[in-house]
Amino acid sequence: MRRLALFLCALCLAVPALAADYAKPDRKEVFGDTTVHYSAFTSSYLQPEVAAAAGLIRSKNQGVLNIAVIKSGKPATANISGTIKELGGAATPLSFKQISEQGAVYYIAQYKIDQQATFTFAIDVKTGDDSNSFSFDQELFPGE
Repeated sequence: MRRLALFLCALCLAVPALAADYAKPDRKEVFGDTTVHYSAFTSSYLQPEVAAAAGLIRSKNQGVLNIAVIKSGKPATANISGTIKELGGAATPLSFKQISEQGAVYYIAQYKIDQQATFTFAIDVKTGDDSNSFSFDQELFPGE
């Protein structure tokens, strides 16, 4: 599990270099003392043992949204919800699961990628009494 946590942390920071949104290349949102890091990628980037440990389907047609919440400089737990929508399509709810290990906390959701498209992610993050929302667009390619 430690390898999984390290991999997801590295991926959260590295994937933006692979598919950065030009408007937000650092792939984070800051709300006061809370920072939300996020990355969306095709699950085929994951090593088979990492995908299995996280309970993810490793496939060229499955995407992963990874979110990490930092509050006052420390990893924080949160209630994460959100949707994914293809341009012109209906919004589909994302189902997040929490992964905690050795002080690191991540939230991951998996979604289907049928074809190359630009997807809009709408995310809600609740930490304690604070509730914040943000959205971002990302073009994703199946098979990569």
